[in-house]
Amino acid sequence: YAESECQAWYNARDSVPVVTNAQTIEEPQVLCLGNICMVDGSWTPTAQFSGIGWVWKDAMGKIQLMGSRNLRRRETSLHSELEALKWAMESMIQHSTCQEFGTDCKDLIAMMEQPQDWPNFSTELENIQTLRLCFSDFKITYIPRTQNEIADALARNARSFHRSLCFIGCSIPVWLPRPPQV
Repeated sequence: YAESECQAWYNARDSVPVVTNAQTIEEPQVLCLGNICMVDGSWTPTAQFSGIGWVWKDAMGKIQLMGSRNLRRRETSLHSELEALKWAMESMIQHSTCQEFGTDCKDLIAMMEQPQDWPNFSTELENIQTLRLCFSDFKITYIPRTQNEIADALARNARSFHRSLCFIGCSIPVWLPRPPQV
């Protein structure tokens, strides 16, 4: 992406790891939050549900689609993060040509880089590896939490919803709390 196309960008002096199908790039780069699907999971040890959310922004940084869903509470917060990525990947396969995903969870990126180092997540990681085959240029990028507020709010709202929830749309319905910056 050209810098001028990015509405939100990260300080280029900081290292932003990117995982591709072939390699990890560690050089500093500008983080463009355009044509990217940002994901997040929400989990607490006592809640009935885990929440997952994603938001897809086009090349100009405009929200095109978003999703909010809850699932029976997962074992850990990291399981919720994996579920969020999996659902976002499935949704992008169906609804867009987006190849890049963003997360504020560094462990999720580490799992994509070295799945064999995470044996407790082998089933979930196998599912994600299978989905990756559908992407010609899959990337996952670290995004600071402050840049992932919409996906975070969608996940938290889904977790706190008191009945089953699965929503995909272009705007937030009136019955769902509105995330910041939407």
